[in-house]
Amino acid sequence: MREKKPALIVTFPTTTDAMGMERMCAENQLPGRLIPVPREISAGCGLAWKAPVDAQAHLTDAMSQAGLHWQEVRVLELWV
Repeated sequence: MREKKPALIVTFPTTTDAMGMERMCAENQLPGRLIPVPREISAGCGLAWKAPVDAQAHLTDAMSQAGLHWQEVRVLELWV
């Protein structure tokens, strides 16, 4: 049976920012992946980054250093 678990969700104003996040995380071996924005949130480009909750500080620091723009960082209960 599926269950809900907390996940860190980062939303982006543009697709370019979302793709930049994917590239930056791949280059720096950071956790997560691109997903469609969960329906509980509305975001500009329709893409979001899903990662483990404990990666929040590391990811936000890396995004700031890389000059990436994001709309929101939120923890949601999502089906796994």
